[in-house]
Amino acid sequence: MELQAKEIEALAEKLNLSKDEMLRDSLKVFLEKKLREIKTEIFKIRMKYGVSSVKEFEDRYKKGEIEEKDTWQDLQRLDHLEFKKDELEKALGEL
Repeated sequence: MELQAKEIEALAEKLNLSKDEMLRDSLKVFLEKKLREIKTEIFKIRMKYGVSSVKEFEDRYKKGEIEEKDTWQDLQRLDHLEFKKDELEKALGEL
């Protein structure tokens, strides 16, 4: 569904909000939802391997405590998710 500017303005007026306030609040809710989803995925990967960070994951690889076979993708995914989490937190802080 593609909202047009006039539809957004009409909705904001109906709700007695400024268009900017409504868009900012909507964006904040959207970013918070995405952040919760990412944090959930991070939690699942961390719990699966008993680690608290990408650094610990990598350190345990180096020590041979975690097999590289079939886990490398999870390490990469965790690293990517932590990057996205940081970006979302930064964006939320700027709102």
